[in-house]
Amino acid sequence: MYRLRNSIFTIGVLLFAIVPAHAAPLSMEQQAVHVLNRLANGPKPGDIDRVVKMGVQRYIDTQLNPQSLLYPPALTERLAALDSPNRSAGEVAGKFIEARKDVREQEEGATQRRREVLGAITRDTADARLLRAIDSPRQLEEVMVDFWFNHFNVHSSKGIDRALIASYERDAIRPYVFGSFRDMLGATAKHPAMLYYLDNQASTAPGFVPGKKRMQADAAPVQPKGLNENYARELMELHTLGVDGGYTQKDVTELARMLTGWTYNPRALVLRNQTFVFADERHDHGVKQWLGRTVPDQGQAEGEMALDVLAQHPATARHLGFKLAQYFVQDQPPPALVDRLARSYLDSKGDIRTVLRTLFASAEFMAPEAIGAKFKTPYQYVVSAMRASGAPVSNTGPLLNTMSQLGMPLYGCQTPDGYKNTKAAWLNPDALTRRITFATALGSGKLPLASPAIDAGQLQATLGGSISGRTLTMVAANPEPLRAAMLLGSPDFMQR
Repeated sequence: MYRLRNSIFTIGVLLFAIVPAHAAPLSMEQQAVHVLNRLANGPKPGDIDRVVKMGVQRYIDTQLNPQSLLYPPALTERLAALDSPNRSAGEVAGKFIEARKDVREQEEGATQRRREVLGAITRDTADARLLRAIDSPRQLEEVMVDFWFNHFNVHSSKGIDRALIASYERDAIRPYVFGSFRDMLGATAKHPAMLYYLDNQASTAPGFVPGKKRMQADAAPVQPKGLNENYARELMELHTLGVDGGYTQKDVTELARMLTGWTYNPRALVLRNQTFVFADERHDHGVKQWLGRTVPDQGQAEGEMALDVLAQHPATARHLGFKLAQYFVQDQPPPALVDRLARSYLDSKGDIRTVLRTLFASAEFMAPEAIGAKFKTPYQYVVSAMRASGAPVSNTGPLLNTMSQLGMPLYGCQTPDGYKNTKAAWLNPDALTRRITFATALGSGKLPLASPAIDAGQLQATLGGSISGRTLTMVAANPEPLRAAMLLGSPDFMQR
């Protein structure tokens, strides 16, 4: 074991010094590896040959329009067996609320039942994401779910959001990953997971007193805490304009006023799966001054207008263009590429598929210096390792534990900015050691996944030209039982 750890560490520390360098034009295999590492969560056995045969451009087109790509029967069956991801937000929330109520009322066995309910919700939600990420043929769809969930991040451990995460991803993110950004912006704004996470469900006009006016039956119970600016601030800073988007603190306050009354009611959620309501009696009906425009009293329409304006703002186009270029090309993306993506966004009125098509057709995306320029996040590392291994996933527990140990628990980012995807965020000695531990266990078949040790020859064939000659020489110098772990712990594999 010492020899294995020492050998992999020798490779791993090179990550601090290696800079991808590909002076020559890319071969078809290199292009195939590149798109599988960027548009997919890495190659599965046979993927590189398949992409070379079908052609890189056809692969990109298919991934951008994945309707014809059917799930394998085994994946369909496993997803269908999961409870929480196949129930409405209201049904899962009802389970959560009932379990919490039993504990408060100190019913016998309530604490254990609550643990079981919460554990089942958490496990099923994570299984649905990981099983798709590993085995779905619609890989770009899964990559974009990861990207957009982080963009519109919600933390699963905040109260009822644990019960709402599956619905949030399924109903507010997944349907829109290739569609209209404005539609996704509206879906996230009105989902109870976001309303609760960033406290807009309790935001009211200053001076609002429950009971003074007849309460709307479907409005969430709320103490008169007044205006809450959390969602309005993150809506502009993170979701749309960006931190340098040209707005002021006054604009944040005015937008928060425009969004008062956007809420949900737990009872209506559980009984009728009503995930959003506009509570007019809580709304600030005064005139607002926002982003240089006068906003008269229009009730819910004020918030809708704000989302329209933000979705089509040039600062939003640039903010999203930068984030997409950073995610798919380089940590510091070429400014000219960001400019083109912003123009594509504005010209298409925020059509995400069009922007992605512009990105993947760019010279910068397929440039030699972009190959291997991204360092995998813990999520990407674990998922790509499972895909490359070809091992069936009978138990996601070890994978979730590894991501937590690497500092990236699934759905566990507490701050609204979501997880970073840059090398600076994830490359450090402790993280390398933990990745090596995972590579060792997976490569030797010692993770409790009901899988044997990985065949190093097959793994090397799966990864193709993504593994450098230098790494292959080092791997070949070690005994056969060590080689798979060394490949998974190599600097080549940790980059994408």
